[in-house]
Amino acid sequence: MKINENYLILSIETSCDETSAAITAGRRVLSNIISSQIEIHQPWGGVVPNLAREAHQERIEDVKHKAISQAETNRIRFRLDLPKIKIENLDAIAVTQGPGLAIALEVGIAKAKQLAQKFNKPLIAVNHMEAHLLSSFALNINANGPFSKTKPTFPILGLLISGGHTQLVLMKGFGNYQIIGQTLDDAAGEAFDKVAKMLNLGYPGGPIIEELARQGDQNRFTLPIPMARHKSLNFSFSGLKTACLYQIREIPNEQKDNQFLKDFSASFQNALIRSIQIKLRKAIERTQPRQIILGGGVINNLKVRRQIRRTARCHNLPVFIPFTDKLFSDNAGMIGIAAFYSAKHNKFIKKIDTLDRKPNLSF
Repeated sequence: MKINENYLILSIETSCDETSAAITAGRRVLSNIISSQIEIHQPWGGVVPNLAREAHQERIEDVKHKAISQAETNRIRFRLDLPKIKIENLDAIAVTQGPGLAIALEVGIAKAKQLAQKFNKPLIAVNHMEAHLLSSFALNINANGPFSKTKPTFPILGLLISGGHTQLVLMKGFGNYQIIGQTLDDAAGEAFDKVAKMLNLGYPGGPIIEELARQGDQNRFTLPIPMARHKSLNFSFSGLKTACLYQIREIPNEQKDNQFLKDFSASFQNALIRSIQIKLRKAIERTQPRQIILGGGVINNLKVRRQIRRTARCHNLPVFIPFTDKLFSDNAGMIGIAAFYSAKHNKFIKKIDTLDRKPNLSF
């Protein structure tokens, strides 16, 4: 079958703490259902793997059903030239293979294998980080998006900032990637969560710190800029995290008022963003990209996006982000986009029974 803009894929994503299913037609996202587990993990201050697996198992069938139902509703509403959206009419099934939590990944993989075998559909295994990278190529139902009128011009520099990864990826073409920088320890999103925990702010920490930082003085506390003088393009946030811990411990509890929380949040966020800007600038100078694309949950942070754009503007480079914030964090919509490009390159699983999780999968 010809892989065109009407190629229908049901995608499943269970790499961490979001149970998600989506229907895509080519690059168009017809539905993207996400069931968050934040309320389950909040009391623990982080993701508890066995609780994540249980939630995925409980929710995955309902999420899949909603994705198909919503896509069919949208097909009718927008009068799309597509067959009725039901599993029998789909062209392929896709699922996240890794990276991620092993016992979470296995839930999505088991469901995808079951569906592919039952309905005799091709199965596509997707790299979760490639999906984040390609999320900017997604289009909405009306086929509008960052790359709807603009063609990709390679090389493209991808900056992925999430809870589990911080990576600089040089994209020379679809399926042709080179990691040129990555975190040596904590990822940026993880650093947000850990500093929020030090400040007793709750989980997830990123949105809370961002909100407090808006009203804070980023110059009140002196914190190190991670890897600022290091020649490599790698990231490291453990030193910044440790510096935060020491400073927080030294301040008497009676001085830790609301203004302290705002100022410390602003100071921490500023140090982390400056580190990202420095690495991005070095990567631009070394690789001479034509475009920049962003992916990952941390790009929800408005200041992160603003400062990245400022750095790119100094080099006259356009920055592209997904058309909706639903594509920033973990979601099946982006899995469908990556699966579409895999299908175009004939990357299908030859023996469905052999597909297994790869928690440490890389590019």
